[in-house]
Amino acid sequence: MEDRIVAFVKALRAAGVRVSLAESLDSFHAIEHLGITDRQLFHDALLATMVKDIGSVPQFEELFPLFFGTGERPMLPASAGLDGLSDEERDQLRREIAQLRDRVRELMQRLMDGQNLTPEELQELAKRSGINHMQSLNQRRWVERRMEQQLGLTDMKAALEQLLAQLEQGGMSPEALAQIMAQLQGNGQAMRDQIEQYVGSGIAERMSEEYNPQTGPDLQHRPLSSLSDTEANVLRQEVRRLAALLRSRASLRQKRDKSGTVDVKKTMRNNLRYGGVPMKLEHRKRHQKPKLVIICDISTSMRPVAEFMLRMVYELQDQVSKTHSFAFISTMYNITEQLAGGHADVTVQDVLASIPPGYYNTDLGQSLDRFLHAHLDTVDWRTTVIIVGDGRNNFNDPRLEAIRTVRRHARRLIWFTPEDQWQWGTGDSDMLLYAPLCDRVHRVSTLAELTAAVDRLLAN
Repeated sequence: MEDRIVAFVKALRAAGVRVSLAESLDSFHAIEHLGITDRQLFHDALLATMVKDIGSVPQFEELFPLFFGTGERPMLPASAGLDGLSDEERDQLRREIAQLRDRVRELMQRLMDGQNLTPEELQELAKRSGINHMQSLNQRRWVERRMEQQLGLTDMKAALEQLLAQLEQGGMSPEALAQIMAQLQGNGQAMRDQIEQYVGSGIAERMSEEYNPQTGPDLQHRPLSSLSDTEANVLRQEVRRLAALLRSRASLRQKRDKSGTVDVKKTMRNNLRYGGVPMKLEHRKRHQKPKLVIICDISTSMRPVAEFMLRMVYELQDQVSKTHSFAFISTMYNITEQLAGGHADVTVQDVLASIPPGYYNTDLGQSLDRFLHAHLDTVDWRTTVIIVGDGRNNFNDPRLEAIRTVRRHARRLIWFTPEDQWQWGTGDSDMLLYAPLCDRVHRVSTLAELTAAVDRLLAN
């Protein structure tokens, strides 16, 4: 248990909770006196000794069950959950389950019998779902959903309706149908809880192992989605410093461009009259400030990246000739006027607060279609269009032709995504379809990556 508490302390620190050595020792003294048999008392002892401010309580409450269990009950076996069914009804249920397609049939049989997933099965499912690449608890739901898809849990509702309809047609009583539904739904939720606990524990332990107490976390290189509120506030202040640095770089480039650089091809062509000996130098045109159209996915999973992108561009308005900003979840919002004027801290937060977040309702295809009908006039031959999103559409139509239309009207199309390339095409991701239609795709999961991508944007 001592090792488990030490790992828990490391995970808390990695999540941004300040736990001193003295507070860690206090927790051991408290457990020594109170014991660990009473789960609630154990929880309260750690909370009282390790957490010093109310802002750190959510991180504690999220991590505690991942290291010390949830106390949830396991699946109910058929002998307990279906004890009211006759032998004939049990045989009828097994026959109907046997008629289901392979993956769903295996799942329903397992839920009916109350078979928990083994540690080996969980490990293999999680590995195939990419858990080894996850760096923060904010990414856990993505792994959980992929594991549920592999097991067939995402198709369970439709399969259960089909099964109950077949049993009802076969003459099974309403009481028996209700008992079967309760057994399968209850065990289905128990399996989801088991997956959630395994994934959360795995990522939390990884955070604990990788945390370096000597150097602490380098916030600029931490995934934006993994930051605590305190850490995010620190980086919001850092954006101003980074924007000033980018502004200085852009000014130096523009200074060098005042006289222009020699255009070798044009010089040689215009000096053919002199036998090819250069007599008159031709220069390229001066650097022009870019004109931007920014389209941000502000669904729940993308909000941290979208917020810092908007802040960065807001701070660099003097380096662009014109910026039109748009935000979407399931439809497109023009936020250009909302971002005009005011202070960045207030303005960006107000914009995000005005559009409620949401899980699993992103529809980039429909949003792009609306953009084409209402806002395509903001794009011309001088415009760089930047899409900030993970390319996940919840299996909706990606509307690739809309992307092609935007690209034809724009100078260039650039995509900023927080996901690694190995994640493209997994689940509901359409990035493998979108990426070939873009001039460039930048990974921007951290503030350092975002800064580098914006710097490159201003340089071209």
